[in-house]
Amino acid sequence: MGPRRRRISTSVFAIVLSISLVVFNCTLTKAQLLQRDRRGYPLLYDCEQCNRKKDQATPSYTSVDKSGNLDVKDIDIMVTYSDASGAVRVGSVKAKDLSSSWVWKTPTSHHDDRVKNSEKLKDPSQPITRHDDSTEHHIEAKQSLESTTFHAKKYPEDPIKRHRQILRLNRRELRAAELMRQDKDVDAEMEKAAIERAEGLDTTVIGKYSIWRRDYDNSNSDSTLKLMRDQIIMAKAYATIAKAKNESSLYDSLTKCTKDSLSAIGEANSDADLLPSALDQAKAMGGILASSKEKLHDCAVLARKLRAMIQLAEDNVNALKKESAFLIQLAAKTIPKPIHCLSQLLTANYFLPGRANKGVNEKEKLEDPSLYHYAIFSDNVLATAVVVNSTIVHANEPEKHVFHIVTDKLKVAAMKMWFLDNPPSSAAVEVLNIDDFRWLNSSYCPVLRQLESARMKEFYFKVNNNPSSLSTGSDQLKYRNPKYLSMLNHLRFYLPEVYPKLNKILFLDDDIVVQKDLTPLWSVDMKGMVNAAVETCKESFHRFDKYLNFSNPLISENFDPNACGWAYGMNMFDLNEWRKRNITGIYHHWQELNEDRTLWKLGSLPPGLITFYNLTYPLERSWHVLGLGYDPALNQTAMGNAAVVHYNGNYKPWLDLAISKYKSYWSRYVMYDSPYLQHCKFTE
Repeated sequence: MGPRRRRISTSVFAIVLSISLVVFNCTLTKAQLLQRDRRGYPLLYDCEQCNRKKDQATPSYTSVDKSGNLDVKDIDIMVTYSDASGAVRVGSVKAKDLSSSWVWKTPTSHHDDRVKNSEKLKDPSQPITRHDDSTEHHIEAKQSLESTTFHAKKYPEDPIKRHRQILRLNRRELRAAELMRQDKDVDAEMEKAAIERAEGLDTTVIGKYSIWRRDYDNSNSDSTLKLMRDQIIMAKAYATIAKAKNESSLYDSLTKCTKDSLSAIGEANSDADLLPSALDQAKAMGGILASSKEKLHDCAVLARKLRAMIQLAEDNVNALKKESAFLIQLAAKTIPKPIHCLSQLLTANYFLPGRANKGVNEKEKLEDPSLYHYAIFSDNVLATAVVVNSTIVHANEPEKHVFHIVTDKLKVAAMKMWFLDNPPSSAAVEVLNIDDFRWLNSSYCPVLRQLESARMKEFYFKVNNNPSSLSTGSDQLKYRNPKYLSMLNHLRFYLPEVYPKLNKILFLDDDIVVQKDLTPLWSVDMKGMVNAAVETCKESFHRFDKYLNFSNPLISENFDPNACGWAYGMNMFDLNEWRKRNITGIYHHWQELNEDRTLWKLGSLPPGLITFYNLTYPLERSWHVLGLGYDPALNQTAMGNAAVVHYNGNYKPWLDLAISKYKSYWSRYVMYDSPYLQHCKFTE
């Protein structure tokens, strides 16, 4: 081969190599393009010259058909590649043989803007390197889903793939919306639960807890006492296991240490109350427990023993609760010795010559409907005296007040004698014996008829012959109260029969104290109602479902379980409306239906709620504050502003059980300077 031929071959090779390098730099391999197509990226160009050439060549290579798709003509595209030996080879491929991932784009202003923007971003002072190009490609390849969707609209792909993309996007949006909705629902439920828990939180209990619980503020206080008590529990557990395994020496040691620890603790309630030797005893007990653990420790056996000890402790606590409930009921219903002494002394003096006819009241005043009349049904002389005294003290016109007191035949003499020797200013007092009401008999009164039944007697008196039954059914103890056997508790349903000449009467319990003038109650417009009382329901408490059996259709079909309850103790009764509506007949009807005690338990409040259902006018709460006989956390301001405070509950003010901070409201109206009270040793 001649020199000239060799030069031409060399020149041709150099030209081909240059063209190949340009094409190599301006195109991607088919495998790379296929990979980019699968990822959803648009076609990228590596150099500015290639972009221009591609834009110029596109119109001659492609055309748009009627459907809007690009129609690629049969053209040759030059490609370069390296063979196995590393030599560069040049080849061509037909455009129609390319895969569908190739996108042929007609030149648009958007592409020009992109090229211009890329040119502006490039620093002309810096040389263009392949590394910069690859970096740009990497950044563009990491675009977000939103950018990919934008390019997909600008570069139409296969309709099937585009449809799949749209479905995927819709599914993602739906899933995101569902997750957001679920999060909102969960947040709403958590907020509702938090609100309910906050509303149900009894802050008064927390306050009381912080008062008596000495280690509430300091978690490290009384640590020695706690340690010794825990040691005693573990020693008892190990002692039982040692005895079962015939470890007599270890059993004796544990028993002795337990007794010594109990002796060292004694009546201590804190570390300050412990003896100086208590810490040494705790160390000695720790040594015995350590040796016991080495010999006897078995997790399963020890767990069973501790569970048995817990069960035994719970049984003992339940038994003590039942015993405590019984003793509280017994103490609450037992007559204290000074009150019994007072009744006996007054009765004896009443029958002395010339004492019975002293101070007879005028009958015209007792039946005058223009005066202020009170009804008090009680067998407690001292309690009745406090009610009358506190009422008169605060009355603006005492001479216009008349007190009608009804008691039983055992206390009628004592009651009369007290008011004969202690007349309440210019007010009138009438004392009657319930046994003198001949119309109040079993043929007319269903309660009397039921009390004479064998089932009722068995309910009340069989328990006396079976002391073991006191530990069972302790929740029924309060319904075995003897006051339910007395007609004084049910006489309130017969007020029109007891006082046929009166239009209105104010009923007062004997465990109340009057703190203001009550005469404005006679001016209250009751809106045609029969009973005026203070409602006791707060939120879900003291509503009808608390007192009545709504599982019985007779109750559920006639009454609303959420109806608000009210309190006996201070009630204004319109006796004229009572007679018009035959309230006593309504009471008789329901009392006969409850002969087997399935509609409500014993007492006068449940039948009162039924009898005066939708016939009770609600008074302002300041007229009547209840709870002094059971609730130690009442509002002192409300109590001080109340017209009447009521010691409803077991802790009556004349008992040692009384809540001490409430007792002064009652004791200030007791006549401690009376010779009767001094003789019977009443003390403030």
